[in-house]
Amino acid sequence: MSTVSHHAPAYPIRNVPLTRPFIWIARAWGDLLHHRLASLAYGVMISSLGFFILAYERHPVYVAAAISGFLLVGPILAAGLCELSRCSDLNEKTDFDTSLKALRRNHDSLLGLANRLLVISMTWFAFSYLLMQSVLPTVTPGIEQTVWGDVMRHLSERQIASYLLSGGILAAIVFALSVVTVPMIIDRHVDANTAIRTSLRIFFKDLPVMMVWGALVVVLVAVGFATFLIGMVVIFPLLGHATWYAYRDLVRQ
Repeated sequence: MSTVSHHAPAYPIRNVPLTRPFIWIARAWGDLLHHRLASLAYGVMISSLGFFILAYERHPVYVAAAISGFLLVGPILAAGLCELSRCSDLNEKTDFDTSLKALRRNHDSLLGLANRLLVISMTWFAFSYLLMQSVLPTVTPGIEQTVWGDVMRHLSERQIASYLLSGGILAAIVFALSVVTVPMIIDRHVDANTAIRTSLRIFFKDLPVMMVWGALVVVLVAVGFATFLIGMVVIFPLLGHATWYAYRDLVRQ
């Protein structure tokens, strides 16, 4: 059963040097090596989910649906990685089973976060549907057409650019809402709204650092997809551990 603080105060936050995100990645790499099997298990799970995105990459609406599912599951899996890093900081036992305890203790807050992200992604899904409906004779072709056909070739450059822009806006919103949200829930057992508000305060107070951090995330995720999600087996746990160190630096203890 999770213990949630519903009326937590505004937590003090601090600025960090512009190069600090690189330190978070370096520390995360150490955690990844230390918790190799447990960390990679989370990477395998997220990569398996990501294959749905690649399977339907030829149809933008199905991509939107797959990303919605990713945003629902991703924060929950990241919680286990943050728990591994938290336990390391405290010199506690660290293994895959131990990391799952964080999900049980904080399931209400984590599901609250996932639900909020899902609402945002479904809004984008609806927008994508309307965009494609104005372009294509049908936005829901049969499974064989989606996998073997190429819906994207029917779109103009402007339409593809509009679709990518809307996806970029979605990614930016999700990033701003989740800078330290998951590790804060894991460490302080706060509710989702408190953790999200703290993330937003950090995002707007230290925007240059957030731009660097966001760029690193985009580059690493792009590498993961460029390797047909094989690289994501390492990249997802790396980013999950790094999120813990971002939280440790940005939210005063």
